[in-house]
Parts: sequence; C-alpha cells; structure tokens
Amino acid sequence: MDDDEATPRRTSAHWTLAGLITLLGVIVFVGVVQQGRADSAVLFVALPVLLAAALALAPRQTAHGKVFAATTMALLMASVALHEGAICVLLAAPLVYAVAHGTTALIRALRDANRPYALVAVPLLLLPGLEGSGIAPRVDPEQTVEVTRVVGLPVDRVAERLNTGPRPADVRSVPLRLLGVPTPGQVTGDGLDVGDRWMFGYHGSAHGPGGHLLAEVQSVAPGRVGFRFVEDSSITARWFTWENAELSWRAVDPGHTEVRVRVDYTRGLDPSWYFGPLQQVLLGAGVGHLLDMLALK
Repeated sequence: MDDDEATPRRTSAHWTLAGLITLLGVIVFVGVVQQGRADSAVLFVALPVLLAAALALAPRQTAHGKVFAATTMALLMASVALHEGAICVLLAAPLVYAVAHGTTALIRALRDANRPYALVAVPLLLLPGLEGSGIAPRVDPEQTVEVTRVVGLPVDRVAERLNTGPRPADVRSVPLRLLGVPTPGQVTGDGLDVGDRWMFGYHGSAHGPGGHLLAEVQSVAPGRVGFRFVEDSSITARWFTWENAELSWRAVDPGHTEVRVRVDYTRGLDPSWYFGPLQQVLLGAGVGHLLDMLALK
C-alpha cells in the first residue's frame, strides 16, 4: 500500500473501470425503466453509477485515498444491485469505512514497524463481523424499545382518544426523514377490546412495495393494553420482526397523563454491536411516530 507519485495521473485502467461501471449502470437502468419505475432508476441506479464512475476516473495519491475510493465504489454498486435496499447500504456504510480504513492503518503501521509477520493477525479483524453469518451465533437478536411521553390531557380523555385508534400523521423525527425510512401512509382500525385490530399500511415507493402490519388486541387491563402482531407484509419486515407491544397510561396530575409504549422485536441485521444500537434508535423514533399518530394533544 505504498503511496503513489506526487502527482497521480489518470490512466487507461481508470477509463476502463469507469466504462465497465457505466455499462453495468445502463443495463440496470434500462431494466428498471422497463418495469415502470423510472423514478427509482434515477435515484437508485443513475445517481450511484455516475458517482462511482466519477470516482473511478479520479486518481488517488495516498493509500487511504485509494481505499476510500474503492470502498465508496463498492458501496455505490452494491446500492445499485440492491436497488430499494440501498437504505441498508447507507446504514452499513460507516461500519464498512471504519473496517476498511482501520485495516489499512494497521497494515501500514505494522509495515512501518518492520514487523510483517504480525500481518497474520489481520484476519482476526473479521471475527466481529461473522455474527449471524452461520459461522458465529447471533447475539441478543431479541430487543425491546420503550418510549414514554407526558401529554396535556386528563387520563379519561387519553383513554377516549386511544379507543379511536391511530391516524396518519406527518413524520417529525429527523433521523426517519433523513433516511427516508418507510412509515405508514394508511392507518385503519380502532378499539381497545380483545380482538380489535389496528392496521398500518405502507404505500409502495422507491424503497419497494408497501405491504401492511396488522396488530390485534391480545389482553386488556386497567390503563394497559397488550397487542400481538398477526400479519406483517410491510417493507420494514426485511430489517426487523415485530413480536408484541404494550400500550399503557396513568395520571400524573389532574391535567396530565403519562403514556408509555413498549415494543418487543427481533433484530434482522447483524452484527449486534453495530446494528443493535442503530435499530434501537430508529425503532425508538418509529414508536415516537406511533404516539404522534394517536393524536394525544
């Protein structure tokens, strides 16, 4: 991983790589457009391909510059291949960059220390990423997220509002909006009696087909309702699986009520040390959006 000369030059290899990337992009672009998804083709195919081709034509001087360019091109082409799954590539990108540049720094440090035999330890860096691959077991895939909010309504009014069920609401969470995380666009159902059902529908978008999530009241107690999820064909099912949920409320004072939502889910992404906290944050924002849909104002 020696540095290049002071002034790197664009060579025929750069043009060849850029040409191959562009050719692949054109093929995928045409295929997506023929499927009637021109908007997806522009966002998930044309843009990554153009960026990858531009990187291929840009000479790099340092080892880290080369690693950054190669890693970025790989991520961009992976997003083209995954298409609507590009959000997964975006979420994983910081981890991929950290591993790539960390490995590069380690190799250069060992080389500068004149201890090349220590390079045999480099493959050990891959061990933390083997979780969930079938070689190593999954770590704590069962997770829980809980969100509590105090609303300016007396407890009896809160119970009345909750009984009417959720309704569509604008997304206020900055992380959900920046990442374009799919949120329910159609919500139906009401009631807090055993057997009552709430349905959360997801519109089809550039992320893929929509689908829906169906929750059913499973248990009822004073100030507390338990739900189970009886059907999930939503787009979010590729990232996690809803298990059960509990909605509870209690009076704080005559004019305020504490509302708490607890959701148990199974994480679908590994490794746990990276995607565990990440999904915890995003699911917390999603549960906060659910409270917004309950219109407790």
